[in-house]
Amino acid sequence: MTVTAATAPEVDPTKPPPAEYLPDYDQFVTEDDAPVDNFFSEKQQRLLTEPLYSARMAERLGRPLLAAANVGVFYGEGQPAIVPDALVSLDVELAADLWPKPNRSYFIWRFGKPPDAVVEIVSNREGGELGSKRERYAQLGVAYYVVFDPQRVLGEEVLRCYELRGRTYAPCAGGWLEDIGLGVRLWEGEYEGVKAVWLRWCDREGNVIPTGAELAEAERQRAEAERARAERLAARLRALGIDPDAEAT
Repeated sequence: MTVTAATAPEVDPTKPPPAEYLPDYDQFVTEDDAPVDNFFSEKQQRLLTEPLYSARMAERLGRPLLAAANVGVFYGEGQPAIVPDALVSLDVELAADLWPKPNRSYFIWRFGKPPDAVVEIVSNREGGELGSKRERYAQLGVAYYVVFDPQRVLGEEVLRCYELRGRTYAPCAGGWLEDIGLGVRLWEGEYEGVKAVWLRWCDREGNVIPTGAELAEAERQRAEAERARAERLAARLRALGIDPDAEAT
């Protein structure tokens, strides 16, 4: 990371710099009030973050997990942030107070590592998802890079998944991100009232990581099935002349 003092030593951007060379965080633009591109992207970003918390993936993986959408990743002083549509980083935790500026964005040197995976949603040809962005993420050491192109703006492939090998990306077979214990897959269905083909996180068997609403619906169905089972049992007991509501003596 470049610092302002002329005598400052070179610093690994993944490690905190010495206290005397800490950057002035006021120079970093962590919020610019720019909207996300469209309603679809806004929903898709949420679908890539909320389920990882609702399904308690940190507990399932046995590792702290941070998932975020549209948050800047800073990698050096004087460098603009790169802002993925979604990111996942394991073995890191948010600060207790998110308002101080050093805690508002993903400063690589504060977390001690780049994100493990980033996702870009293609909406036009201006984003550089297969060019400059892919090169930048590789330079930063992001292990997995996922490009979701629902409108096939960049070609026939709707989903492209890459893993870092050395300093370049190679296709990631089957969409499985081995080092973080998650996969990506396309899923056709309804999310927040919109029917479309969505990008979802999944487990090794391809089962999507459920949203909070899906978990609640599954629990409702389980409770309903249990109630129906109890009613069938009570009906059989009555047919045998046994009152299922009578207290045992």
